[in-house]
Amino acid sequence: MNYAPTHLPVIILYDLDRTWPLDDIDEILTLVKNLENDLLALGHPTQTVCLEDNKLEQAMAGCDPSRHIVFNWCEEVPGIPRSSALVARKLEELGFTFTGAGSQALQFSYDKPAVKEQLLKKRVPTPYWQVYPGTGGLDWDCFPAIVKPAFEHYSNGITQEAVVHTRSELLHRVALITETFRQPALIEDFISGREFHVSVVGNGKLKVLPIAEMDFSEIQEPSARLCTYDSKFVPASLDYQMIQLRLPASISPEEKQQLEKLSIAAFRATNCRDYARLDIRQRNGIFYVLDVNPNADLSPDTSLVLSAGMAGYSHGQFGSLLISLAARRHPAFFSQKKNPIRPVPAKQAVA
Repeated sequence: MNYAPTHLPVIILYDLDRTWPLDDIDEILTLVKNLENDLLALGHPTQTVCLEDNKLEQAMAGCDPSRHIVFNWCEEVPGIPRSSALVARKLEELGFTFTGAGSQALQFSYDKPAVKEQLLKKRVPTPYWQVYPGTGGLDWDCFPAIVKPAFEHYSNGITQEAVVHTRSELLHRVALITETFRQPALIEDFISGREFHVSVVGNGKLKVLPIAEMDFSEIQEPSARLCTYDSKFVPASLDYQMIQLRLPASISPEEKQQLEKLSIAAFRATNCRDYARLDIRQRNGIFYVLDVNPNADLSPDTSLVLSAGMAGYSHGQFGSLLISLAARRHPAFFSQKKNPIRPVPAKQAVA
């Protein structure tokens, strides 16, 4: 298979908010520099662009959409919450081809009730739920339940107190979520079983990477076994320290087949592109999709990148794979009749 990174000039676009703690800023700059070096080592002509405000057009000035692929590593426009879709839309308007989901899919992914409706429409199991704008008329009677903001990602609003067992706890949590986040509360049946992170890569023909499991065995209380915001972003927290990532997950061939089939169905149902991570739980032999994460975090210590590593890709090689997938949407770099771009096979991608 022919693979020519030198034919794919890359712009790494990332966001940086100067109000962040200095340690966070240093971490982001180090991650970006490491990826840049990795892509350069593979042969990609690579440059970086930092987005520090809402002026994406100015940040990308001098970059030619006809000559570059954008590695979109922006979580949001600095200072504008839930704005990953805005970044993608601006790139689309400017004519750039970029890695990951398009603006419509990213915007859709923040609407958790709409995602769940779409999953059910495609017969993909997801926990029973209701949406409430406040505590008035709240008629939920299925416990334990978990209460989340209806329009967030990254486990925002999810703490140990998110799981409720009584009506009084439910009323308190719904009030807290609606007042704090100024959006409706999503109430779900709490699935207390095993949790898996399933990463899917590709377009058309999809590949499921080795499946990871979140190991909650050090947490005794079943209702405390959940991925909170702290468990993802606060290394000093007990949640972070007590949850272990098991890769690959210990599952039967039948369970692996079910998880792969379910994840591919959810990926397609929500119009993901290039890559995504599915959060899935199992109860009584049934798998339920909890969340769909297009443009999931690509930091080296995340389940998606670690799964790619188990499949044979270094961090840089996985980034190069995503670039090659995006290149298929760029007329200057891909033609089915002449010089097709081929992604690097996993067996040749061992670091």
